[in-house]
Amino acid sequence: MNNFLIIAASESNANLYYASGFLAPDSFIYLKSNGKSFLLMSDLEVDRARLQSKVDHVLSYSDYEEKAKQLAGVAPQKERPTATDVISVLLKERAISELMVPANFPLESGDALRALGYKLTIKREPFFEERAIKTTVEVAAIRKTQIAVEEAVDDLFDLLRAAEIKDGFICHEGQSLTSESLRQRLHLNLMGKGCLAEHSIIACGADACDPHQIGKGPLRANEAIVFDIFPRSIETRYFADMSRTVVKGVASDRLKKMYDTVLEGQEFGISRVKAGVNSKMIHEEIVALFEVNGYKTGRVDGRMQGFFHGTGHGVGLDIHESPGISLRECILKKGEVVTVEPGLYYPDIGGVRIEDMVLVEENGCTNLTTYPKFLEIA
Repeated sequence: MNNFLIIAASESNANLYYASGFLAPDSFIYLKSNGKSFLLMSDLEVDRARLQSKVDHVLSYSDYEEKAKQLAGVAPQKERPTATDVISVLLKERAISELMVPANFPLESGDALRALGYKLTIKREPFFEERAIKTTVEVAAIRKTQIAVEEAVDDLFDLLRAAEIKDGFICHEGQSLTSESLRQRLHLNLMGKGCLAEHSIIACGADACDPHQIGKGPLRANEAIVFDIFPRSIETRYFADMSRTVVKGVASDRLKKMYDTVLEGQEFGISRVKAGVNSKMIHEEIVALFEVNGYKTGRVDGRMQGFFHGTGHGVGLDIHESPGISLRECILKKGEVVTVEPGLYYPDIGGVRIEDMVLVEENGCTNLTTYPKFLEIA
């Protein structure tokens, strides 16, 4: 089947933006059939779509609404045809009776189309497999976002260098530095570089042992602080993703050993990335390396500890997309961009995560992240 239908807002649906090249906050209709692509657009957006989209044909929704009225024999003053009726006109013009739709396709529209006799097949992600293989333009866009990340993180680390330690807390110009204050500074900095960031993680100590805990409250000296930054470019819509773990002050021997182990695992993982490799093996080898170094994974006192998330994920128009590096079988392909981000988490020591993005190549990978890795900030 080569008929694809999407109904969504491209501002929040990466598949639709990828396919149409058109950004809009409201839902519109995308159809691809026999190699030709179509948009059905409202009068509000039809002219802009004709100028900005990359599809073959941009059609007026109101024109097709009139066609639907005529087919139904509806008087002009009567109720308007439903969106499904309008879509059906286009489908009949193209002699389409079967459609492939994404897993997040609107249920109401799906039920209505099936009621009209159309056969819908749900396709799970990746809906467009080709999205995983990045072009040189896409790689450049990701790298540009990554440069903004590195510059913004460097600004925060300069602030930590300039800060002093008072009563176990990190202070600057008489004020205690907090997760919230650093996150606000980071987000404003990134916005000035044309990027939008949400839920950036700046988590200290035990807070960082929940990998998606964004962090809160005053930052403490001599404890690990995990920085995980993943903004999107406003211009290109492409994400970047980087994690670093640092200590303002002096790290304990236990924390230093854990950091060195995570760094060893991350560097080993990067060295194993290349086209044709089963990414599950990379994840399992890192888990084994951690266990050899004494870092077991499991539930202790009702809480998961050790290394209990995937090693990596694809990055592009979504922050998490295909492929993954985890317990699932997945053969890496040339042109994919993936993160390598192992971590270890023990509440009595803290959390450590180190993350780079790499471009999968035929005989290895190219690291798109250039920011240095270090634990202690004096």
